[in-house]
Amino acid sequence: MEELVKNLNTFLSELAVFYRKLQNYHWNVTGKDFFTMHEKLEEYYDEINDEIDVVAEHILMLGYEPLGTMTDYLENATIEEAKNEKVKSCAVITNLIEDYTILLQKANKIKRLADEKSHYSTSTMIDDCIGAYTKNLWMLKQSQE
Repeated sequence: MEELVKNLNTFLSELAVFYRKLQNYHWNVTGKDFFTMHEKLEEYYDEINDEIDVVAEHILMLGYEPLGTMTDYLENATIEEAKNEKVKSCAVITNLIEDYTILLQKANKIKRLADEKSHYSTSTMIDDCIGAYTKNLWMLKQSQE
């Protein structure tokens, strides 16, 4: 169980840093498609915020403590913060593809670990994330065509 919880806390850290990054992009995105990107980024960060709560509460249900400080998140995440600067929407899309790929890889790892341990509540919880990230990646890649 310890390995599973460690991976859940790492995943929580990725989500928390990604959430801040999405908000930063939401405020700083520029380009001809500003209105579309601004709205889409808000949709993404609302979804990620919900996932943060689900993952943290799941860790609590397992009898463990979720990480809760930005220091913890930054130390445990591979997703990097966005800079406080204007950013073109094409760069945002490229970065989102990279970050959603990281989240999908982490979610798939948790799914495998949970299934190996027959921990089906964790496995089921992570299924929604896998589905959402796969769809978001497809849509983001389509926007680059």
